[in-house]
Amino acid sequence: MSNSYETLRKMTLTDVAAMIHKKEVSPVDLVDACLEQIDKYDGRLRAFITVEAEQSRKVAKASEDMLMAGYDMGPLHGIPLSLKDNISVKGRRTTAGSAILKDNYPAEDATVVRHLKGDGAIIIGKNNMHEFAWGGTTDNEHYGTCRNPWDDTRFPAGSSGGSGAALAAGMCYGALGTDTGGSIRLPSALHGTVGLRPTLGRVSNHGVVPLAWSQDTVGPMTRTVADCALLFNSIAGHDYRDPSTVLRPVEDYTKDLTAGVKNLRIGIDSSYFFKDLQPGVKAAVLQALKTFESMGAHVVEVPIEHIAYNTAPMLTVEASEPSTYHQRWIREQPENYANDVRTMLETGEFYLATHYINAQRFRRLLRNEFMEGFKQCDIYITPTLAYTALPIGQTEFEADGAMHDYLGAQMQFTGLPSLTGLPGMSVPCGFDAQGLPVGMQIIGRPFDEAFMFRVGAAFQQVTDYHKKTPVL
Repeated sequence: MSNSYETLRKMTLTDVAAMIHKKEVSPVDLVDACLEQIDKYDGRLRAFITVEAEQSRKVAKASEDMLMAGYDMGPLHGIPLSLKDNISVKGRRTTAGSAILKDNYPAEDATVVRHLKGDGAIIIGKNNMHEFAWGGTTDNEHYGTCRNPWDDTRFPAGSSGGSGAALAAGMCYGALGTDTGGSIRLPSALHGTVGLRPTLGRVSNHGVVPLAWSQDTVGPMTRTVADCALLFNSIAGHDYRDPSTVLRPVEDYTKDLTAGVKNLRIGIDSSYFFKDLQPGVKAAVLQALKTFESMGAHVVEVPIEHIAYNTAPMLTVEASEPSTYHQRWIREQPENYANDVRTMLETGEFYLATHYINAQRFRRLLRNEFMEGFKQCDIYITPTLAYTALPIGQTEFEADGAMHDYLGAQMQFTGLPSLTGLPGMSVPCGFDAQGLPVGMQIIGRPFDEAFMFRVGAAFQQVTDYHKKTPVL
């Protein structure tokens, strides 16, 4: 059966969903295929904190029985998905990658989990993450160092690194992560997968352990843009239990995937977007722009005046708000935090109110500049990350003849949607000389995710980067 499982694991979420509804494959086989992969490789990759093998098999059997009896729960019926471990599942351990919450068993599902279950999805496990989502490596001293399946000596980025690794390794068909400064898009870039940070307020955070309230959002992580749209259909929408969500109709995000990009205006700011990049990253993104032009799109220079100043405000918000949430724990049990996370939380207490307020003022300024720029373009395309997956423990990379800190560079591009509240999506656009994936970031107008999916899907119709998988 392993050979047929291997075939199943290489299929997309969209493919297996169609097969399930035609009764051509059983949810039991999909779950077993994923669990087999977890059993084989997760001891090395550490993509999961908790694997729900027994429960997911029971749910898969029930899903099969329902289908045979004529009951179809929806587009995700019988699909094995995984969740970042800061997303609550009723009665199931949710640690947020921490020792402090190691015995946390929530009394209710997060809203996004309730939606997934309502559409028939099977939660196969909870993914490893950087502790409390406050870091970009997923080097977790409590639950193990997560490794990148493309090269297990390299890191998966973070903080949703376990979700990215599980997806790339064929351990699930889709995953949910959370994104504050780039935590969905960064792992997606380094794993050759797709990850969406939605417009702020489009997806509920109810039942999610926060990092920074004013920037946090849940989002889908998948192998293809079409899969991402399908998964986003399930989780998007207003939630009365999360007052930060917007009361706005949800559309069918899969409906325009084949509409193409003829006359699309792609905005770039060359002085910022293509500075301090590894050569392989720069080459891949520039080639992606040429590919879009070959499909009828136009690349236009649309400078953003204050774009180069985004990192300091980003770090100010991302330091101050987590330190507020952790204020009691960091005093009562500091020894239960990993050193890097504890240091960041303690540092966050030294920011002044004036620092925080000015950072929030900058967010409005930058958003206004982007919205003005959208008068000249339909989307922006940037690199997702300036470098490909670094060796575990390495904190610098070389670009343009100089060494650069990896953490600051992580926010160079992903911080732009995070600060402005705009949607950003990472799509695989090539590989470097070492065979490591490169991602490009598509930035769209507020609540224009459907158009972004259309652009990403058009790119994937003429390229095959998303079809390549790591050799385990």
